[in-house]
Amino acid sequence: MTPDPPAYAPHDVGGLHTGMTFPEAARAALGDSQLRRNLRAATATIRSKRSAVVAEVEDWEELREAGKQIKADAMSRLPELLEQLEEQVTARHGVVHWARDATEANRIVTDLVVATGAREVVKVKSMATQEIGLNEALDAAGIAAYETDLAELIVQLGHDFPSHILVPAIHRNRSEIRDIFLREMPDVDPGLDDEPRVLAMAARRHLRRKFLEARVAISGANFAVAETGTLVVVESEGNGRMCLTLPETLITVMGIEKVLPQWTDLEVFLQLLPRSSTGERMNPYTSMWTGVTPGDGPQAFHLVLLDNGRSATLADERGREVLHCIRCSACLNVCPVYERTGGHAYGSVYPGPIGAVLTPQLTGIATSPTLPYASTLCGACYEVCPVKIDIPSVLVHLRARHVEEQRREHQMPTAEAIAMAATAWAMEQPRRWARVQRFSRLGRLLSRRGRITRLPPPLSAWTSSRDLPAPPEQTFREWWAETHPGDPN
Repeated sequence: MTPDPPAYAPHDVGGLHTGMTFPEAARAALGDSQLRRNLRAATATIRSKRSAVVAEVEDWEELREAGKQIKADAMSRLPELLEQLEEQVTARHGVVHWARDATEANRIVTDLVVATGAREVVKVKSMATQEIGLNEALDAAGIAAYETDLAELIVQLGHDFPSHILVPAIHRNRSEIRDIFLREMPDVDPGLDDEPRVLAMAARRHLRRKFLEARVAISGANFAVAETGTLVVVESEGNGRMCLTLPETLITVMGIEKVLPQWTDLEVFLQLLPRSSTGERMNPYTSMWTGVTPGDGPQAFHLVLLDNGRSATLADERGREVLHCIRCSACLNVCPVYERTGGHAYGSVYPGPIGAVLTPQLTGIATSPTLPYASTLCGACYEVCPVKIDIPSVLVHLRARHVEEQRREHQMPTAEAIAMAATAWAMEQPRRWARVQRFSRLGRLLSRRGRITRLPPPLSAWTSSRDLPAPPEQTFREWWAETHPGDPN
């Protein structure tokens, strides 16, 4: 009898939940100077490559708008498209499974693997399987899962967690990677150096036996075409293609938002995705399969359609546009917060700006209350998003939702709520505001060299991590009255 996999709580999101808030985790990350150097170098390189290849496309903004509209159309009729996808996959000898949450998805996949008699699986890089904690569920059932994407392999061998959507091991430099390989890879050359080509060859030798022996592979999907039942995986290394073609059984776990209406929609996304993610004009490996083809590739195909909070996100009229995300990670590479804290601080497999808006909606604001505040609202993420997700506006929307939930939860208003209410009252009338401005000049008594570095509680929560400029000797209104006598404005 097959043991049930453990029931992972939704907010575990792939086992990364540590119980720390984003500010707490970020503070720890900021103390790691090596991490900041690794992140700064990697994100700067990716930004530069992306900028160069995007500049070559004259109709880039039109492509972004097309991607946005295609995704909006797909989300507006998602149930219809998913039923069409199921019909097309089934007609081509695939089997479709529906999973409401992580527990159900893990049980489906575990049972499918156990039914084959296999005790090992190879995996294509997949955010969805990380989201549900599939590797941990398989391990609990006695099944070993081997990551085949090079960066995911580094993370797995290092007993670590991904910190970037596209480059999961972005927080590691090549010296650290060499040390991981020497420690964790059997039969590795003890004289291994940290030259990238040498490291890649060591990984290739390590994985080759797994590819040839594996009877079951597990993948995610970048896109699924409802019109034809076609699944699409894009990658840079070719390891994914080995997983998609050699094993006897292929199991794909896909978030329901990945569906596209028709085949021609790929014309848009296969231009947007590589330029936005890896800074390439064309993706090196784009693998597509439609059901089962007798005598060619896996002879059993299972598609697990994962909800896990996506339907609830779709119900939020303002927040639903985060489901348009194609996981390119462009927003991470331009975010000043991510560049300094790294991905682990977000406590989710979805880090950076997109994680700050996606995770709270998939798990509920109460489980990730600080993530919507993990942003400067500078807008850089919106400027680079290939499908024009207005992340700053969604962040503000989620902050408002959090404030409302807090208001309903607490009988007594919080200190922050009192401060905001007092500010609103003062700003309602010009005379009140003018009096507050004059009174604020007392703050100059607390300043040193034009800055206020310490305030008494509860205002000390602000000055513990930032300074305030000292109030000016003269307010703008006073200056205006002095320099424009008789002007009613």
